[in-house]
Amino acid sequence: MTSHLDQVQSFCASQRWFGEKGHDVHVEAVATSVWLSDADAWPAVRIGFVYCSGPPGADSPIRVYQLPISYHRAPVENLGHALVGEWIEPDLGDTEVWVYDALHDKEATPYWLDAITNGRQLDGLEFQPVQAPDRSVEVPEDAQSLVLTVEQSNTSLVFGDVALLKVFRRLEPGSNPGVEIESALTEAGSELVPEVLGSARGRWPRAGGGTDQGELAMLTTFQRNATDGWSFATSSVRDLYAEADLHAEEVGGDFAAESHRLGASTAQVHSELAKALGTDIWAPAKLVEHANAMRRRLDAASAAIPELGPYAAGLARAFDALAGYGQPVTVQRIHGDFHLGQVLRTIEGWKLIDFEGEPAKPLIERRALDTPVKDLAGMLRSFDYAARSLLADHLGDQQIAYRAAEWAARNQRAFLDGYAEVAGSDPRRQQVLMNAFLADKVIYEVLYEARNRPSWLPIPLSAAAQLAEQ
Repeated sequence: MTSHLDQVQSFCASQRWFGEKGHDVHVEAVATSVWLSDADAWPAVRIGFVYCSGPPGADSPIRVYQLPISYHRAPVENLGHALVGEWIEPDLGDTEVWVYDALHDKEATPYWLDAITNGRQLDGLEFQPVQAPDRSVEVPEDAQSLVLTVEQSNTSLVFGDVALLKVFRRLEPGSNPGVEIESALTEAGSELVPEVLGSARGRWPRAGGGTDQGELAMLTTFQRNATDGWSFATSSVRDLYAEADLHAEEVGGDFAAESHRLGASTAQVHSELAKALGTDIWAPAKLVEHANAMRRRLDAASAAIPELGPYAAGLARAFDALAGYGQPVTVQRIHGDFHLGQVLRTIEGWKLIDFEGEPAKPLIERRALDTPVKDLAGMLRSFDYAARSLLADHLGDQQIAYRAAEWAARNQRAFLDGYAEVAGSDPRRQQVLMNAFLADKVIYEVLYEARNRPSWLPIPLSAAAQLAEQ
């Protein structure tokens, strides 16, 4: 029988949430938590901590992934997609077991819900409900779980159409910014983020000795009948393309009013974050550091992606202007990975979700203070993507291409108008900051598209050309 480490490695390598793609991956070890399940209960349930190293000789740290595990004494029908492997388990009396990803196992997931709801404290695991007197929902104890398929780097389950459990797959020691920020906003009474109902925190062995600890999961209210911003926006773009002889404001699915409301909601959340978690000041020297880092990313991207070369000098001017800005900049906690896929349109209005920051960045960077302009730049780029991502079906149609650019500009303007009305100051007055963060975002997009979706590379290259002319 194949070793259980080989089976775990094979399973993880096939999962969307596993971030070790693109190079040889080796599962070095699997540690396990105490049992979440009751004594002698089947399935037996606990958490696995999977330790992965990169290719031989690579100077990369061991990465730890969370793999909740359920053990069954026989194969489970309709759960083959979540089968991790089959082996003899010493911790269960040398019993032959079929091992599954417990988040897909409806017999196993109630342990998570019960633990958070009742604040269970286990050796190495701490489940904490949020005791809010005005809590808006109560989760039924018998609520069934359903795994959502939209997650990329984590796994989310809906319980009874009431609560959403997000389980963090890649673990890092320290406070998860999503849990930290969304809990702070919930405690501050914000109505613009899903209410946090509880969380799970754990300890796991550190590679090389010692122990690390950090967040494992977060439970929030589930936003029923909500539409994510990307789907909502691209529906508007399709309406525009279907009426190619009309301007964006003349089409029934015009999105500008929604963009304005989204801008207002974003400004409100930024204000709430500043009050709840404080602010600081970047001196001009700090801006020089950021400008230099942006230049380095530009140099690396230009060397890797020749198509970016013609625009490199123009983009560098945005970073030169940032380095010479010479004014202090107020910074605070921000979203950090803000785009149309990170907002939901609900019956009550827009809600912002997923405050974890960019998944590829280290935790310390994702928790760092930054300027709200970075969030705004991310959303402006997302409007451009929404407009242009559907152009592949209309190649060569210059009228459609013109309408796409018009749609993007109209909604970008409406978003910033809404933001300025609530913030009390217009972010367009900080154009040096905006241009630098837009250019930096475009450089990231060029690298991503060249490596993952070459057919979409013209989208950020078009933006690079526009920014290089400014």
